[in-house]
Amino acid sequence: MSQSIAHYIQGQVVSGSSTRSQEIHNPATGQVTGRVLLGTAQDVDAAVQAAKAAFPAWSDTAPIRRARILNAFLQLMYQHRDELARLITAEHGKVFTDAQGEVMRGIEILEFACGAPQLLKSDFTEQVATNIDNWTLRQPLGVVAGITPFNFPVMVPMWMFPVALATGNTFVLKPSPTDPSTSLYIADLLQQAGLPDGVFNVVQGDKESVDALIEHPDVQALSFVGSTPVAQSIYERGAAHGKRVQALGGAKNHLVVMPDADMDQVVDALMGAAFGSAGERCMAISVAVFVGEGTAERVLPKLLAKAQALKVQDGRELSAEMGPIVTQAALERIRSYIALGQEEGATLLLDGRGFDATQAGKGCEQGYWLGATIFDHVTTDMRIYKEEIFGPVLACVRVADLGAAMRVINEHEFGNGVSCYTRDGHTAREFGRRIQVGMVGINVPIPVPMAWHGFGGWKKSLFGDMHAYGEEGVRFYTRQKSIMQRWPETTEHGPEFVIPSSQ
Repeated sequence: MSQSIAHYIQGQVVSGSSTRSQEIHNPATGQVTGRVLLGTAQDVDAAVQAAKAAFPAWSDTAPIRRARILNAFLQLMYQHRDELARLITAEHGKVFTDAQGEVMRGIEILEFACGAPQLLKSDFTEQVATNIDNWTLRQPLGVVAGITPFNFPVMVPMWMFPVALATGNTFVLKPSPTDPSTSLYIADLLQQAGLPDGVFNVVQGDKESVDALIEHPDVQALSFVGSTPVAQSIYERGAAHGKRVQALGGAKNHLVVMPDADMDQVVDALMGAAFGSAGERCMAISVAVFVGEGTAERVLPKLLAKAQALKVQDGRELSAEMGPIVTQAALERIRSYIALGQEEGATLLLDGRGFDATQAGKGCEQGYWLGATIFDHVTTDMRIYKEEIFGPVLACVRVADLGAAMRVINEHEFGNGVSCYTRDGHTAREFGRRIQVGMVGINVPIPVPMAWHGFGGWKKSLFGDMHAYGEEGVRFYTRQKSIMQRWPETTEHGPEFVIPSSQ
């Protein structure tokens, strides 16, 4: 019997007022495994009201006590990380080992958030003026919300709620309806850890739930991860409703291959970064930029051989290197981009549309399968270069020199992640300084910053002023208060008509 996924409000799993639902599929087999309720504005309001009622006590809880609850949650996450990974594989399709890695990256953000007492330490200056001291506080905003995508159903929510909770906010999560089960599993672990009811809530749903969160007057801040058009819309609408908004959008990440690079390392990097998680990562490398005469010819034969031997299987198989595409609709969209690339005149070196689903495993014939795809001689005016495909499709571009490579990347509307493979220190330094991209890797194919550094791109890859997690996340979920103090015994009598200065 298929399961039903509902909401989590005020410490209980509830159906609320939802009358609509959506099927959940196993992407490897195409089978329906459950249904998820699609929340209404009333469900969103119930979650927000629960969070609002819980906020005064939670925000007044000492940071060390909040950290102890998060530490208990951390231990439960370690104990149950494989169960979470299995849920990810079952609903998203990514291979089990990759799902384990996703959970671990979420755990690392939680480990950072457990340092709440240190993160919330204030600045203090004695004697900013005669007998006056000045210090700052960082205080929580109130009810905050996160709207998260299908591709990382554990990691991306954990970019948000651990830091939000550590800093004293209460939280409403709106996960993707494609793979919602992990949201309730996490809610249960938080409850086991001792988190008070109402501090963390989950509303399942689609656009109706999103719109209700944007418009709700008691939601103080929104974090979003998804496509650029939606990110821009949420940022603009959320700001118009007086909210603080952090909206991470799309990407078209490049990997620059210099002639002096270790080409075997380049091939390995492109394999993992382009085809890992079926390319359904905002940090996936979707463009290889070969610099100089003959560089492409030193890479492509080896890359083709490895891509043709890629183990595309049901993610439950430990030998699997790439799993299925997340949904039938996503599969059809990616296939249409491959056809478009042919029409635009790119050279199709490897066509993943010919993948035989029977090779993926028993019962996988109706799954959403696609093999690795590689285009060569892609130009910057082609849509397969300009637009985010979000699948296992690698576009190869050829340029004359490093300057041309940087111009190509800097002129792109996205500025999320980029990588450069080289042995030359000057090249690495110039590339790192002059590239107009938010996250840069030098001989690192997927430069996702660690938990204490913060995640975010430039240009149309990020709408808002602050990056996710790290110290930027602490700033996003708090507001600064400055306090100046002196005592009556040191205060001169009489009104002061001159603006105060440091004297």
